[in-house]
Amino acid sequence: MSNIEISYLRYDEVDTDKWDLCLANSPNALVYAQSWYLDKLCPEWDALVVGDYKYIMPLTFRKKYGFRYLYQPLYCQQLGIFPTPTKEISEAFYRKAMSLFSFAQIHLNAMNLPVPDMQVEVRYNLLLGLQESYPELASRFSDHTVRKLKKASHNRLNFIHGLSLKEYLDFKKEHSAVKLSKQDLMCLHHLLAFSLSRNLGEVYGVYDRKNKLCAAAFFVRYQKRVTFVNAATSPEGRELNAMYYLIDQFIFQHAGKDYLLDFEGSMIEGIARLYKGFGASPETYYYLSWNNLPVWAKWLKR
Repeated sequence: MSNIEISYLRYDEVDTDKWDLCLANSPNALVYAQSWYLDKLCPEWDALVVGDYKYIMPLTFRKKYGFRYLYQPLYCQQLGIFPTPTKEISEAFYRKAMSLFSFAQIHLNAMNLPVPDMQVEVRYNLLLGLQESYPELASRFSDHTVRKLKKASHNRLNFIHGLSLKEYLDFKKEHSAVKLSKQDLMCLHHLLAFSLSRNLGEVYGVYDRKNKLCAAAFFVRYQKRVTFVNAATSPEGRELNAMYYLIDQFIFQHAGKDYLLDFEGSMIEGIARLYKGFGASPETYYYLSWNNLPVWAKWLKR
């Protein structure tokens, strides 16, 4: 490891052109690590870099009680090291990050393996290749999903592409499964606005027979990966199986294309069942944490 020189770059020192090029050429490239995506979620983010952007790792941090700590931003499932690192590179990056930040709770990407003596927990993502025809994809839907779709088909639902930014955010605020802060909603607003303006994002909605929005979802495309970043369903939508209908229609419209649908997985059993029911396969990634705060301060981040 002594031969691996890692530079710590402050936010304004990062060459975003070189950063994005490194990411684009990485086999484990993810939209979350693009400079524009990080900018929309973090007021500042620093970086670890090897050589002339041969390997990169974003450092998403906050400050509290005089300490800077690493955290995983909302709407950002995986980060870590790009491109796929060797064990030696991985350990060098993690040790460098530990020397700079006394506390961390971050998610590595699926091609980052943990190293010995580091505290990790397994997380699961769910992925579905869309290269086959719709009948072939639908043949692998679970019996539970088929029943839900059959019920939805009798509810006179209407699927649309191109829901407005305002309509989506208003619906999200009203029907979010978890309480979102003003900052969380602002980040989502910035993410949506930029991705839609650059034709990188898509927003879909489902309306009931009374023309009332009952489910909506926001997807972002990067290379051949389409990521299911955010969604919301109203109580009426749940009764009508509107989210099942939305996902099915999305798969129908994109079947036969060289895309990978990234559901972002879930550790919540009910949500994971929804995604698995469409034939998605699990992918493992790791939650990495450490707490080297002084003894008197450890309680701050319990």
